[in-house]
Amino acid sequence: MAGKSQSEHILELSRELLDDIELGRLEATKLLLKCSRLARLAGSEEVLKWIGFEMSGYNGSDPISLLYMTKTGRWINYEKKQGYWGPFAQQEASIAALTAKLSSMNLPNISSEYAGIAIQGVITAQNATTTSISSLSGVTSRVLALLHKFVSEVYYEREFAALAESTFERYKKDVDALIALHAGDVLSKIPAVVNRLNEKDEEGISQALATCRRILEAFADAIFPPTDSTIELNGNTLKLDASKHQNRINAYIAGITTSSSRRQRLRQNLSNLFDRVSTGVHKDVTTEEAFSLFLNTYLFLGEVLHLGFSPDGVVKPE
Repeated sequence: MAGKSQSEHILELSRELLDDIELGRLEATKLLLKCSRLARLAGSEEVLKWIGFEMSGYNGSDPISLLYMTKTGRWINYEKKQGYWGPFAQQEASIAALTAKLSSMNLPNISSEYAGIAIQGVITAQNATTTSISSLSGVTSRVLALLHKFVSEVYYEREFAALAESTFERYKKDVDALIALHAGDVLSKIPAVVNRLNEKDEEGISQALATCRRILEAFADAIFPPTDSTIELNGNTLKLDASKHQNRINAYIAGITTSSSRRQRLRQNLSNLFDRVSTGVHKDVTTEEAFSLFLNTYLFLGEVLHLGFSPDGVVKPE
């Protein structure tokens, strides 16, 4: 940290963590320790306490513990307080053990009068093991999603804080020019988001996030209009019709950058943005998070457009 301010260190650490999470570079314990360090530096007390539970296990008396039991989908039976109370590393180890167990479950090669009973017993055990793997995998994926959300918010907040006003204005001018040139309808929606967020109430937040989603959808329509064709991307066949906005943005990105890590990072960011600005999740979004999501949306548009065009609209060579 020598020679760097705390803000610069937080920005660098959060940037590293985004890559760690999105590229799967760290095993569970190291990732949680690194996220814990970021939470401590950023002053995020709730997240710091939650990560402590992910490292040492949950309990049934602490409100934060119970809150994140729900957020991470750990309840088996909420009324009876039955759930996956163990730490994150334990859940991953259980998945590995159950997967190994499942692979060793072979149907018996017997022909006695008890063959049917034996075979049914193995099938029942296979089904139960598969269900357990699915449940535990749901827990781990939610934990990673929450970590990614926290780190993304810290990263974008600190990135904006680190920018001098003149630097931001120059960048904003470039982005606005690119948006106006290639997605003019998007630019007209941005003031509405700011006005709604300034109201600082639940209805204003909901309307602002709905507008953020419409911005992303309008952006998709502008840079990659709907088509009846499909595209092969990362081993998947993606439809590109009018309802597949994420697919079309990802197809556009894939067509203008050869960097697989950048594609993956942008794809993950886009998925998280759509998840958080979708109808049905607005009521648990604070004003601060809503502002962060809006800024994240704006930065995402800017980065994607800068991939293919210079501010004057000239196509960049690959």
